[in-house]
Amino acid sequence: MQASKTENRRKAEPFYWLSVAKPRTSSEIVNEARDALQTVKTQRPFTPTDEQRKLFGSQSSQCPQSRCPVLFSLDKSSSDSSESRPNSGVRLSPLTHKPVVAISEKKDEASVFYPTPPADAAELRKVSKACKRLFRATSLKDLFSAKVVPLDQNETKLEEPTMMMNSLDRSNNNCLAEQKSYTSFNDESRQLICNEHTSRSGSEDSMEGTPGNFSLQLQGESNQMEEPGKKSSQLRTSGQKRRVTGLKDETRINEWEEEDFFWHTRIVPILHELEKREDNIEHLCLACTKLHQALGDGNMLGKRFKRRNILLKTLYKLVDIDSDPLSLKLAKIILAMKVDGKNLVSVCKLAFKICRNENNYFIIQNDTLLDYLLQVLWNEDLQTNHEALIYCMAALKVMSEKEALRSKMVSKGAIEMFLELMKQINNIKEHDTYFSKLGLLLVQLTATLRILATCALARRQLSPSAAVPELCVALEQRSGDKDVCVWIVSVLSKLSTYNDFCAALADCSRCYIVFLALLNKYQKQQDLVIRIIFILGNLTARNDQSREQFFKEKESVNTLTSLFQTYYELDLNALTWHHDRKGKNQPKYPSEAEDVLIKLIRVLANLSIHPRVGAALAAAHPLVGLLVTVLEYKSVDACEELVINAATTINNLSYYQVENSAVQEKQLHIAEMLLKLLMSDNMDAVVEAVRVFGNLSQHHEIRDFIMQKKIYKFVIALLDSKDREVCFPACGVLLNLTVDENKRAFLMEEGGIGKLIDCLQDFGPADWQLSCLICKTLWNYSENMASTASCFGGNTNALLMLLTALLDEEVELECSLDKDIKDCQRVYWEREFKPVAEKLLDRIQSHHSSS
Repeated sequence: MQASKTENRRKAEPFYWLSVAKPRTSSEIVNEARDALQTVKTQRPFTPTDEQRKLFGSQSSQCPQSRCPVLFSLDKSSSDSSESRPNSGVRLSPLTHKPVVAISEKKDEASVFYPTPPADAAELRKVSKACKRLFRATSLKDLFSAKVVPLDQNETKLEEPTMMMNSLDRSNNNCLAEQKSYTSFNDESRQLICNEHTSRSGSEDSMEGTPGNFSLQLQGESNQMEEPGKKSSQLRTSGQKRRVTGLKDETRINEWEEEDFFWHTRIVPILHELEKREDNIEHLCLACTKLHQALGDGNMLGKRFKRRNILLKTLYKLVDIDSDPLSLKLAKIILAMKVDGKNLVSVCKLAFKICRNENNYFIIQNDTLLDYLLQVLWNEDLQTNHEALIYCMAALKVMSEKEALRSKMVSKGAIEMFLELMKQINNIKEHDTYFSKLGLLLVQLTATLRILATCALARRQLSPSAAVPELCVALEQRSGDKDVCVWIVSVLSKLSTYNDFCAALADCSRCYIVFLALLNKYQKQQDLVIRIIFILGNLTARNDQSREQFFKEKESVNTLTSLFQTYYELDLNALTWHHDRKGKNQPKYPSEAEDVLIKLIRVLANLSIHPRVGAALAAAHPLVGLLVTVLEYKSVDACEELVINAATTINNLSYYQVENSAVQEKQLHIAEMLLKLLMSDNMDAVVEAVRVFGNLSQHHEIRDFIMQKKIYKFVIALLDSKDREVCFPACGVLLNLTVDENKRAFLMEEGGIGKLIDCLQDFGPADWQLSCLICKTLWNYSENMASTASCFGGNTNALLMLLTALLDEEVELECSLDKDIKDCQRVYWEREFKPVAEKLLDRIQSHHSSS
């Protein structure tokens, strides 16, 4: 009698409450049922092709006035070579008396005059040898006007000679001949020092080719003038020091003489060639190549070259010629001269202009322009040359779009440079005057990183622990700049598809706060929203910690619900407009609003796997209502991924039997929407609908609905699929239907018993979980059988043999070659399948022998 009561109480229970020989713990029951919950995969956000891609689109947050222009003119007026002149290599202490000699230069031939000699010819012989060498080292290209600086009134006045110049015979190397000057001092130990004063008056003077001024100064002159009667022993005390200084100065003067000779013999002829052949691009390119080589041979590249401004003037004149191959040659020479200021901006613009022309790909690929641009990026000061760095980075961005240049760029350490540059930008705080200007540079930098993120070699150098935190910091600091945000989240969306980068992003505790803030701030900016949602989908697909951490953030669910509502309305309005305009549904590919909804629902599906989060979402009525609405107004044919994602999320939420569950409240309406999916030709949609019915059929109302709508016939037919993913949810529905005694007969009518036994034979040891599910269904079905013939018909013997074979341990041991899987399957065979199968076998044998 007691056994009969127990049997009656058991017959109304769903399959997962079935009593077995060894009772399972609550955690084991939960883990079994949770296996039906699944994460959702989706495609990456749509990225326009290169022809459509724009750094600053129509929705850009950057005002046109604040952007660096993409269209610009480059000519000699764009440069300023005065700021590029080399600093003097000689530092002198200020003296009161500074006679300065300046000599003017004429284009054809300069007239150089000697000073008028004094009456006493003996004084001429006392002139310093250093002065002779100085004037010997001065070329015709470095001559400029001069004046004599008067002595201080408090000092002893000297007779002021008239500074006149004589004619000078020009040698082949255009060096000045020996020149003598007059002084009234008798101390032969005084040294004549050359000090080059660089002019900073502006670009106009510089472009005229005017170098700095040379000042001639007598060291120790002030003391001698104040105390002319000092003993000669006092002069000898410092004699040794002055001789050492003299040797250094003499070495420097010798270097200038060599430079002068090299300039006139190697460089000047090439410059004349450039001036004469402005109509022949091929010859100009060849001349530029020879010039670059000659400058390197003469050690004239860089800032120490004294005729640097004259050279730059000549080169910038050639920029006016519309030829990219020539411009490429010029850009490399100018960059090699280590220019800065306006000159650096101009040459970086020139490099960008060359790179963005698709026709120049092959000449750039086989050239060294990349090396020069990387040097600029590595060496130049961020704040001083930020505008030049913008164009430099833009040129590198264009280069990175080509696979060959991209690989070359990565191999030269570009990734390290980019991350270091981003770190420097992140160190500039918001109150700094350069903060907003550097946003333009950050756009170019992150756009380049987005391209490099597709390169496996680049990702190997892009350390997750270094790159991801810097990107997150930049995203938080630049949250007000929509353009910067779009490119940063584009980089993160790509990197988040890789496990190591996704784990590094999950470790950035503030990333969820930043993402939610951006979603609220830019709710209708689809290009930004979709990428953030895609990142969140990747994060929540990994582990429960990420799901819980996101859920705990303030207003996280409300933000997702608000986004859902916004893009549902946008999609509904677009669908209505399209239908009114063309009389048919929208195209099959997802619209922008649909794409956001697809990835947003994926986040919800992934979040619902966490027990606490899933239970909370199941009770969120607005959210569940929107999911059901998607099934109402969207068909699988119109947008397959969106509808299937919505069904998957409802399936996950329907698992949680919680108080005030919105899914249970709407379960009949949901069942009606799922019926449309079952009738579709899309097998993925059919399987997802059956999964939902597997959870909902735990409730009596849904089981009645399934019988009334003849859905059970469709479910039985799915057993013929021979696909585990199809058979498993179908068996779940059939198991729950057999809980009701008045519904069990359908299995025999529709041939369900034979199909269940076939499934048990097909999957058997390969899937003990499915085999257990089949045995539970047959156990429920055979609860009140009178005989095996009436219950199982002609399938009885086949079932007995199959159960006997599957309960053999030797068969169980052959289930898998993988040790871990084998151990797991053995546990499931022992704890789940074996108790149910043994009880079913005993029941069948007892009734079979009696019959």
